[in-house]
This record gives sequence, structure tokens and C-alpha cells, in this order.
Amino acid sequence: MQIADGCAVAINFTLTNDAGEVLDTSYNREPMAYVHGTGNIVPGLEKALTGKQVGDTLKIDVPPEEAYGAHQPTLVHEVPRSALHGVEKIEPGLQFEAESADGPVTATVTEVSDDKVILDGNHPLAGQRLHFEVEITEVREASAEETQHGHVHGAGGHRHTTESDAITESDAVHH
Repeated sequence: MQIADGCAVAINFTLTNDAGEVLDTSYNREPMAYVHGTGNIVPGLEKALTGKQVGDTLKIDVPPEEAYGAHQPTLVHEVPRSALHGVEKIEPGLQFEAESADGPVTATVTEVSDDKVILDGNHPLAGQRLHFEVEITEVREASAEETQHGHVHGAGGHRHTTESDAITESDAVHH
């Protein structure tokens, strides 16, 4: 079966940046599972996987505009350190969720001085070319429930928490 919209797909992958540093990999856990065509993975990767099948291995280079977009300087803000009251240790890499006109956004601390903090609302991979090595391990029709929810249930995908089930949803390469 070839990958097409509405298929449940499982892949093993390694994601690297231009310097060859590994940013993420599924090889130390379950393959990542998703429903193709629902926007749960970066568009350039989804496009490259269309038409492929189990057993295929690919090397895919995804430009920023087909991944997390260009880095937008307008999303970088300098705020007074006092604006982050209640936070004991402010250091680069610390992330905050903030409300914006477009809804919640994650901001990352990039610089800290005695009285100011630089917050960047861009995705950490914005502006970067992403390099994927992918092995397709499963392709099947998504169930009606998976199609309705827009994600795969079970190993490698999302599971919904019930009163008797404390498993949380995975957070793989989503945008």
C-alpha cells in the first residue's frame, strides 16, 4: 500500500541540522506514527513520503519554508527581567507559554542580562533546513476514529487519557 491522505503511517527517522547534529530520532523508542494528510508532520516531509511504501528508506532535505518557516525577527522581544516575576532561574533555553493575538505561543529565552531578557517566539527550528533519514515501517488505512481525531492511536501515536489510563499524548515532529 502506498502512502496517501488518510493512511496511518509509522516511520523510524533521524532528524539532523546542517551541521550534522542529531536533533531528534525515533530509533531509541517506538516508530513515530501519524495520519497522512492531516498536517501532523512538517509539510516538506509529508510531501516527500506521499506515494512511498513499507520498506522504503529515504534521505529528505526540507527547506525552512516547508518546515517551520523563516525566522521572523518580529517574534523576538526584549522584556524587563521583572516581567518574569516568580521565575527563580532565568537562563537561555528556558521556555514560556504566552498568549498572543493568534493564540498561545511558546517563547524561548535566548539572552539574559541583569535587567533584561530576550524572548524568541519563533519555533526553535524556524529558519533551518531539516535533514531526515526515514524508514517506513507501516502503512495502513487509518481507522474511522483515527481519521476523525487526526492522529494514530496506540504505539508511536497519540492515546487519549481516560479516568483509568494516565498515558499522555506523544509530542513528535509536529508543527
